[in-house]
Amino acid sequence: MKILIVLTSHDQLGDTGKKTGFWLEEFVAPYYAFKDAGAEITLASPKGNMPPIDPKSDLPENQTHLTRRFRTDGAAQAELAHTKELTYISAADYDAVFYPGGHGPMWDMPDNRISISLLEEFIEADKPIAAVCHAPAALVNVRGKDGEYLVKGMRVTGFSNAEEAAVGLTPVVPFLLEDRLRERGAIYSKADNWTPYVKVDDKLITGQNPASSRLAAEELLRLLHVVAA
Repeated sequence: MKILIVLTSHDQLGDTGKKTGFWLEEFVAPYYAFKDAGAEITLASPKGNMPPIDPKSDLPENQTHLTRRFRTDGAAQAELAHTKELTYISAADYDAVFYPGGHGPMWDMPDNRISISLLEEFIEADKPIAAVCHAPAALVNVRGKDGEYLVKGMRVTGFSNAEEAAVGLTPVVPFLLEDRLRERGAIYSKADNWTPYVKVDDKLITGQNPASSRLAAEELLRLLHVVAA
């Protein structure tokens, strides 16, 4: 079982002068779900090498047992420091793909032709795709086999307008993910802020927020007929 994890390479939070990137828990939760289930994991990002960690996700109040596990896992840290450049990745080499969130994907994923083509390869091959929190931004310009937007008519979730407002970044992000998914014809739904919530529609899995990362990973493993450890 080979699973690809695609991380953002974007580290600027709009014009605020602040840093962003991927949310650490949204990476480590699926990483260890897959690793403990015996999967072979490949890490990739648009620019390759070390993707930026959102500094807020590394603050003490946002640590979990999995982030602490990662900080004592030299092999995992080495893997993260040397992600493969996305241009050299082929869907043919993997059974599924998972996109962790954080605000970074809002900038470098929606119009990324390499990412879009890769996801469309996974769709053509009927392989599972999962994205959590802001990472469904990578899906908004992806087309399905019928030429329509992939998310059109599909039950999905993602970081909600209410959650974006709660973190004070509504005027900063390039678009509101909930709104864009709805514009693309998705059947969007959500739970209360910060509550674990995942939607599975055929081979597409989406999670609402950081708390949904482990659940989304477990759903992906179920699609691959593996029981998560």
